[in-house]
Amino acid sequence: MTNSAPRKRPRARKASAPNNVFINCPFDDGYQPLFRAVVFTVIDCGFAPRCSLEIDDGSEVRIDKIARIIGECRLGVHDLSRTEQDPTTGLPRFNMPLELGLFLGAKRFGGDAHVSKNCLILDLERYRYQKFISDLAGQDIRAHGGKVGPLISAVRDWLRTTSGRKDIPGGTDISGRFSIFLRDLPGLCARIALDETEMTFADYYAIAATWLDERTTGDPV
Repeated sequence: MTNSAPRKRPRARKASAPNNVFINCPFDDGYQPLFRAVVFTVIDCGFAPRCSLEIDDGSEVRIDKIARIIGECRLGVHDLSRTEQDPTTGLPRFNMPLELGLFLGAKRFGGDAHVSKNCLILDLERYRYQKFISDLAGQDIRAHGGKVGPLISAVRDWLRTTSGRKDIPGGTDISGRFSIFLRDLPGLCARIALDETEMTFADYYAIAATWLDERTTGDPV
C-alpha cells in the first residue's frame, strides 16, 4: 500500500545531458496510458523526460530534431512493442526501431561525448523482438506486457541501476502515486483552464512535475 503522506523524493532535475531521458515510443491514443506512465516515472525518479513532442517547430526537419534531442540525452527509453500493421496502410510502423538505431549509433560512433549513453529497450514479451529485429540479439530486453505496473517498475529499476542513485523510490510506490495523479489530473487541468484532450507533452510534463513537487513539500494539490 502506498503512503500518501508527503515524502522526501528526488526533485525533477533541470534538463542536462546526464539527467535527460529520451523517450522513444508510440504517441497514439492506444499507447497514451503507457506513455504517461513512462513520463511520470522519469520525473518521479528525478530525471528530465525528452521526446520529439516537446517542440513544435515547422522550420526544423523531424529527423534532425530527433537526432538533436538524442544528442542532448545520455539515457533513453525505447519501446518496440508496437509492431502490428497499421489498419490504413497495412504496414507496421518503423519509427521506434529507427530512433533506437540512431541512439545506438550515437553511442557507438559519437566519440567521448556519447560513449556513456545507456538505454532501456522494452517490448511486450522479453524475447519476441528476435522475430522482427534479430540484430538486437544479446541485448537485455525488458517486457511489460502492455501493462502500466510492469512498465513503471522496468523504467524505475533501470534508472536506479544506471544512475547508481539511492534516493529513487520503488516501483510499487511510484505506481500508487501515478494512480492518484491520474485521479487528480482532470481537476489539475481544470485549474488552469485546460481541456485534458488538448494537453500537450509540455502541459503534461509541467502538471506532473508540479504535482509531484507539491506532494513532496506537503503543499495542497
